[in-house]
Amino acid sequence: MTEYGRGPGSEPWHPQDPLYGDGGWGGQQAHQGPQSPYGGQPQQHPEQPQQPQYGDWGHEQHAGYGQQYQHYDEQGNPHQYDQHQSPRYDQHGHAHYDQQYAGHLQQQYPQGGWDGSEGQPHVPYPADPVDPYGQQAAPYGAQQPDFYGTPDAYPPPEPPSRRRAEPEPQPDWDPEDRPEEGEHPLAAGNEDDAADADDPDEDRERADGKGKGKSKGGKGRKRRNGCACLVVVMVFGGGLAGVSYYGYKFYQNRFGTAPDYAGNGIDQTVTVEIPKGAGGYDIGRLLKTAGVVKSVDAFVAAQSHNPNGKQIQAGAYLLRKQMSAASAVALMLDPKSQSNVLVKPGERTVQVYAAIDKQLDLTSGTTRKIANKEYKTLGLPSWANSNSQIMDPLEGFLYPGTYPAAKGMTPEAVLKEMVRQADEAYGQYNLAAKAKDLDLANPLQVITVASLVQAEGKTPDDFRKMAEVVYNRLKPTNTETNRLLQFDSTFNYLMGQSKIHISEKEINSNKNPYNTYTNKGLPPGPIGNPGADALKAALNPTDDGWIYFVATDGMNKTEFAKTYAEFQRLKEKFNASSGN
Repeated sequence: MTEYGRGPGSEPWHPQDPLYGDGGWGGQQAHQGPQSPYGGQPQQHPEQPQQPQYGDWGHEQHAGYGQQYQHYDEQGNPHQYDQHQSPRYDQHGHAHYDQQYAGHLQQQYPQGGWDGSEGQPHVPYPADPVDPYGQQAAPYGAQQPDFYGTPDAYPPPEPPSRRRAEPEPQPDWDPEDRPEEGEHPLAAGNEDDAADADDPDEDRERADGKGKGKSKGGKGRKRRNGCACLVVVMVFGGGLAGVSYYGYKFYQNRFGTAPDYAGNGIDQTVTVEIPKGAGGYDIGRLLKTAGVVKSVDAFVAAQSHNPNGKQIQAGAYLLRKQMSAASAVALMLDPKSQSNVLVKPGERTVQVYAAIDKQLDLTSGTTRKIANKEYKTLGLPSWANSNSQIMDPLEGFLYPGTYPAAKGMTPEAVLKEMVRQADEAYGQYNLAAKAKDLDLANPLQVITVASLVQAEGKTPDDFRKMAEVVYNRLKPTNTETNRLLQFDSTFNYLMGQSKIHISEKEINSNKNPYNTYTNKGLPPGPIGNPGADALKAALNPTDDGWIYFVATDGMNKTEFAKTYAEFQRLKEKFNASSGN
């Protein structure tokens, strides 16, 4: 039985063995010593223990210092040699050992292969003859890495005949540029060498042989060093300038006076719109952008020094350019400078239209015509104008508040902002669900009830009671007024007036849907623009049984009754106070 890859008469290691040529593992298996992969020289690791030497396919062989080994020649004859005996090589690279130690083989080997079969005895791989300590153990605590089975074990070392001498290291400097011994480069006049001492790019160029084209005097490096010095000076100079500038700005911001104009400004005017919730710095930025004040800090300081400075309201202001901050604050507190339209709770749309015309310096009736023509483009909610008999499509949707209205603005822009505010306020409630809970047809009727509460109630305390009166009179079970609201406010809206005393003949003769004396139920739409309090009351009325009310003083005091008899007594009280 033969071993794997070799026959019983396999030859010893040979420099031309195919294992180290082109044959690879397909040729004959050869025994080799543990030669170093570094050009044939042994790699010394004195701090690491040597790995045990192995024979053929893992059979461990132990050999001590000075042991002899058996070697086979080309004819298969065994020879012994000492570990420290240096081989002699012929012209073909064949190694020969002195035979003086023949017959003194100390280590006996089993007559068999790796699988126990008979075959030629195997010898251990000898240490490199050049290494006298190849078989000695390393110092205590050291470790020797195991390269078997790792890429570091390949390629196998070359035989001595194929080894090439390593090139001698070349100096990375030009000997002719070398300064005198003991002399610093700066003292020798080579400032460029000293400057390039820490230049890694220069070292790489020298190592790659790319710097050979430079002159020995290093003139190119000197020019580069001059630019580098200039860059350093510029960087330090710029840094000092930056520190000085920002230091000055810091001082000015902390301790200096804010830039400001002097006087009441020039003849050129500008309109500035201040949004809701704007603070001092926000207002200052808007004024500075418009050219009114010179700096934001100046305005903030002037506002803080004015006792009424915090009373500046949102809206549009007609101001002059290049005003001192103190003059701008004083003018903004003057109502004459305010270019705004104020929508009061319960105010009708015709009154708002007139105010917009006046503020924008338009012909009377201009805004009303635009509202009736362009109302579908102003942002009304989808449920608005659900009744074809509505007198004004924007009634109830010009939300109470202050709105900018200055020269140069269009009526559409002003109206859009009012409608937007109403849609936002109404959107806070689920009016469709609320309408159903209150036995109303749609959200528009909720706003209509709120407008009635706003028109008939005198104070917020009256609003919830007034809402209950509306709902009680709308009930089918109402036998007191037979579902007639009988509100003077609806007739006055119809007539475009505000009268307290209206004759029964005048009221009963008018059959317009807005006349709640002659028509049951709610009017077609709102009769004014209700505020937040009236809307909340319409959504949350009292439940006390109120069905009658009378403004007993004719002005601000409203009293409520649950029966007709109580109502008659309140009516007499009203007549007495009004002189009827």
